[in-house]
Amino acid sequence: MGSLYFDHAATSPTRREVIEAMLPYFAEFAGNPSSIHTFGQKAKRALDDARRTVADLLGARPAEIYFTSGATESNNIAIQGAARSYAQFGRHLITSAFEHHAVLHTFQALEKQGFQVTYLRPDSQGLVRPEDVEQSLRPDTILVSIMLANNEIGTIQPVKEIADMVRRRGILFHTDAVQAVGKIPVHVRELGVDMLSLTAHKFYGPKGVGALYVREGVEIAPLFFGGHQEGALRPGTQNMPGIVGLAAALRLACQEMEEESTRLRRLRDLLEQSIIERIPDVHINGHPEQRLAHISNVSFAGLDGEALLLALDMQGIAVSTGSACTAGSTDPSHVLRAMGVDPVLARGSIRFSLGRDNTEEDVRFLIEVLVTAVSRLREMALAGV
Repeated sequence: MGSLYFDHAATSPTRREVIEAMLPYFAEFAGNPSSIHTFGQKAKRALDDARRTVADLLGARPAEIYFTSGATESNNIAIQGAARSYAQFGRHLITSAFEHHAVLHTFQALEKQGFQVTYLRPDSQGLVRPEDVEQSLRPDTILVSIMLANNEIGTIQPVKEIADMVRRRGILFHTDAVQAVGKIPVHVRELGVDMLSLTAHKFYGPKGVGALYVREGVEIAPLFFGGHQEGALRPGTQNMPGIVGLAAALRLACQEMEEESTRLRRLRDLLEQSIIERIPDVHINGHPEQRLAHISNVSFAGLDGEALLLALDMQGIAVSTGSACTAGSTDPSHVLRAMGVDPVLARGSIRFSLGRDNTEEDVRFLIEVLVTAVSRLREMALAGV
């Protein structure tokens, strides 16, 4: 069977069409878009076209799109920049306890600067309850940040309901939409968000490039200082090949979204149903319906997830035990812990995330290998090996 990749939520391979779109901007059109000569203006036109493409696909205005090095930078600019800019009105912030660490660690850094943060716990299916957000609001709350879809379990959050509620109170709302963009329709005006973060490598674009939507009228204190690029919010020469690749990848993902989501949902359901039928003592984590089509998080009782991951890897199958950014940690997933999953069960969890190159044949091969690996590892655990 060869190598099979089931870790698309960590990163996805760059599409050939995207690479081809990027290639001219490494050499042939290598001008700096800030230069006024012909070479620079060719690059500037490509930059403007990419910004317009991303804005159109997200339902934003081009001036509201800022290109960054990825989601971590986008999240930091949005959260830190908004907190500092609006600190005169209050120093209370709200997020969820199972955000990606690019968000959680940013809020923790702000706590050290004198801000107060409320970390909301999701319910047992991985949903942040709007009523919990409402009950946590204070007169000095200035920012709420809730991810659009969770990266480990795929649960889609009620962002529109939360955003509408907090914005009626004059409070800013940010969403980390990294896992959602390119997988489900994302329209910033319909969602009602003030800021939204995304990164290209989650939807078959290049690594090292992302974008941040900031609604017109929202003031963000810059974290970096230098030139005028990206409205001086993210100064520095733009990554032109990456930006062109991001726009091309997002356009393709949105064009194919409906058909691909249907296909991936069918494969995911086949995977989960086969696991339930053939492997005892398993638990599917997350909401059964309100979730992304390509992510399945499964807990295998009596197992160590890391051991199962390595067993599958030896058979040429790539999966994960959670976010790639927490790889190497011996602690159970903070996402599952926040949901109230038993720590021992959480430690035996695997995230399968499917992609455009996965087939039904791949899934059936995965199942056969998985059944054997789980049985062998459980026998070893009982024998005390």
